[in-house]
Amino acid sequence: MEQRYGMTIPFGAQLSDHKELYEELRDLGYTDLWSSEADGTDAFTPLALAAAWVPEMRLGCAIVPAYTRGPALMAQSVASLAEAAPGRFAFGIGSSSNVIVERWNGIPFDEPYKRTRDTVRFLKTALSGEKVKESYTGFEVSGFKLARRPKVQPQILVAALREGMLKLAGREADGAIINWLSADDVKTVAPIVQKASTDGSEKEICARIFVCPSTDADTVRAQARFAIAAYLNVPVYAAFHEWVGRGDRLTGMWDAWKSGDRGKALEEIPDSVVDELIVHGSPEACKEHIGRYLENGVTTAALAVMPFAGVDPRQAVRDLAPS
Repeated sequence: MEQRYGMTIPFGAQLSDHKELYEELRDLGYTDLWSSEADGTDAFTPLALAAAWVPEMRLGCAIVPAYTRGPALMAQSVASLAEAAPGRFAFGIGSSSNVIVERWNGIPFDEPYKRTRDTVRFLKTALSGEKVKESYTGFEVSGFKLARRPKVQPQILVAALREGMLKLAGREADGAIINWLSADDVKTVAPIVQKASTDGSEKEICARIFVCPSTDADTVRAQARFAIAAYLNVPVYAAFHEWVGRGDRLTGMWDAWKSGDRGKALEEIPDSVVDELIVHGSPEACKEHIGRYLENGVTTAALAVMPFAGVDPRQAVRDLAPS
């Protein structure tokens, strides 16, 4: 499979001011633009703009939660972007987390594996133009038929951490989106996806890779600890890092966090964990580190610039460019 080199969007500027930036990303040799959906923009709007402004680039969501849109609306949103960017849209879906689904959206975070699996199954049926009348886990669809079937079916990728979701991504989707892991962790997760493929095809492995091209290691590590603590104390991420063998180095952080001592929790994150999960150093060192992800089984690198230590995201995009 062709290796791809993408960038996470949007940046801090207003969405209406992104046209020039997207064009520069294209000219610098980036192949993909990947959106996300948590507490900033929604996943679709930045890509809809990019579909019109840079028709040469591939677009992807990483990710949309399976819970936060009704099934019919989800199908319409996916189909609309597939129509706007025919043959160059990949839809990433996942369970997300209890924080986003339950605390921020007021939706019970029940049976995340089944909800993701069944949403993938529904979308594959709906996007094909068939009428859907089916009871799924947590939702029921009675007679929905998509009025505008996309001429080119979008790829569907599943956000995956541990074995269940990784196998689902390989078995029922076009690949997996992986997140908050080291280059060496890819050796553990990527083969699970590929071995689960039922048709013998190679599956896409898209990794969101957090990058800060700065040689001020002390400042980068100090600021990165806030991001690491915010994510790795979420139960799904904590379980993942236990599974890949990082639990012994994170127990101190988890214990301090549970006790309410946030300052101590930050102090308990070892430098080694920061250095594994956040790519930092000179631009050349960062590119070498990103290369290890690709060597270990990632097919699409979706870089996410972390503006630690005063790094200018626009300059970082230029420093990290594949060309």
